[in-house]
Amino acid sequence: MAAVTKAQARADAFARRAAAHAMAKAPAGKLSEFLAGHRGVPLAGYAAMRTEIDPLPVMEEAAAHGPVAMPVVMGKDQPLQFRAWTPGCAMVAGDFGALVPAAGDWITPQIVIVPLVAFDRRGGRLGYGGGFYDRTLERLRADGPVLAVGFAYAAQEAEDLPLEPTDQPLDLVVTEHAILEIPGR
Repeated sequence: MAAVTKAQARADAFARRAAAHAMAKAPAGKLSEFLAGHRGVPLAGYAAMRTEIDPLPVMEEAAAHGPVAMPVVMGKDQPLQFRAWTPGCAMVAGDFGALVPAAGDWITPQIVIVPLVAFDRRGGRLGYGGGFYDRTLERLRADGPVLAVGFAYAAQEAEDLPLEPTDQPLDLVVTEHAILEIPGR
């Protein structure tokens, strides 16, 4: 059987994600459950785009206990930076159409909620192809401990992802149904 290309794996995963998104009801409950044990730890989330699973309700909860940030694209082939976010803060369209805080301090998160297109049970993650989260997690991990939490619909799970040596693994994955520990992470 021929190996699946990243383009085909993304196309298949986007279709599964769109179907799951159409059916989802309150999908952030398990993420809230997991993060309850990490109150006050600097956290980075994201503003969901298209059919991404939405972490904003959990980010709002977390903001009551400690710093929360959102990623900002600094430029092509650059790691992301994280700007402080609070519920109701002014947002502007950033690169690729993602909303980002209009102003605020830069924060170094210790937990990063990572959006994705597909994941596997070994901590593999398929993103959009820009490498932003891979570069960012590599930089953060070089500076100290950071927990990379993939957040996805269960339907985004894949058996075998076409990964590269530069792809940074997830430490765990949270879906609308479960908190999935990654062996060895």
